[in-house]
Amino acid sequence: MTRTLYAYAFLDEFVLLYPVYALLFADTGLSLWQISSLFVLWSLTGVALEVPSGAWADAFSRRALLRLGPLLGAVGFALWVAVPSYAAFAAGFVLWGARGALGSGALEALVYEELDRLGAADRYARAMGRAHAAGQVAVVTAMALAGPVLAWGGYPAVGAASVAACLLTALVAGRLPEHRTGDTAPEHWAASLRSGLAEARRDRSVRGALLLVPAVAAVWGALDEYTPLLVHDTGVPERAVPYALVLVWTGVTAGSLLAGPGGRLGRRGLAALLALSALALAAGALSGVPAGIALVAVAFGGFQLATVVADARLQERIEGTGRATLTSLAGLGTEALTLTVYGGYAVLGTTAAHGTVFAVFAVPYLVTALCLALARGQRKIVRRPRNESPRGGR
Repeated sequence: MTRTLYAYAFLDEFVLLYPVYALLFADTGLSLWQISSLFVLWSLTGVALEVPSGAWADAFSRRALLRLGPLLGAVGFALWVAVPSYAAFAAGFVLWGARGALGSGALEALVYEELDRLGAADRYARAMGRAHAAGQVAVVTAMALAGPVLAWGGYPAVGAASVAACLLTALVAGRLPEHRTGDTAPEHWAASLRSGLAEARRDRSVRGALLLVPAVAAVWGALDEYTPLLVHDTGVPERAVPYALVLVWTGVTAGSLLAGPGGRLGRRGLAALLALSALALAAGALSGVPAGIALVAVAFGGFQLATVVADARLQERIEGTGRATLTSLAGLGTEALTLTVYGGYAVLGTTAAHGTVFAVFAVPYLVTALCLALARGQRKIVRRPRNESPRGGR
């Protein structure tokens, strides 16, 4: 299963249109306002579908949604290059937003429950960390190949490669195992939604894990969009900015690969990780020199590790049938907080340097670390494999 998971994660991010779609929009004649409105439409689609898609995954089939999502992305990317226009771009972003929502929650729930069924739930953080690393390698590879492919065949060639990657992703998703029996059996969509929300209301440890995911994932995920501006402000020439970004992505990939041992971090260990990463972010951003980007890379690696660990803590605490619903609820919180960071960055960035803004957004991580350090210990999670009876029989 894990080999299939890594192939799925790689192909899902191996989209050559990602590094150049903004150029496609500009070359089609879209204004900055129109391009910005497309990004807003994309985000709103994800927010609107995040929780309903999670409930659908719990009520229907997680694997089916993981196959459907890339197919929607393929249709959207085909529209972009076949009939480039504002309407086609808007439709593509709606389909892309739906693609992301269908996979969010469904993938984590499927992987955790399949590992749990085999008595290997403790390997979840390592497996998902490696999957994230595979996706990050795919992003860097796509960035390296997009330029040559664009020079060779233009946007139609880049679009065709992206559609092919989506189709391969759907094909690989069909090979993921899914066993839904006993207490993981599907139920009605509305019942799945009620079940997930009821568990969050009933169990304080689940609520805490739900809040921790966006607190860890949202801020640095939003800041990532502004790293080229931060790098340029340190004096790095424009032609060398991509190389500095590769350094940052290397740090993120390293954080993903450390998720196995990182999954054993306790509450105070996770708090220390967040605090040290926040200090590294602030120091690197405020340094004002290219060497400071190395500290930013270290910080992003720490935040990526903490993100995987936070997701693993949430999966460990969910006991009902609404796993994908609750994971999607955490994703909704991440999306909402990410939009808030975008707005805050726009306001602060009008009067302050990018390094200063990055340092300001390190503060929420220090607050989260303090809350974790001061929080009371939570109940220990003890689980049996899904197919094991209470007396140990098979």
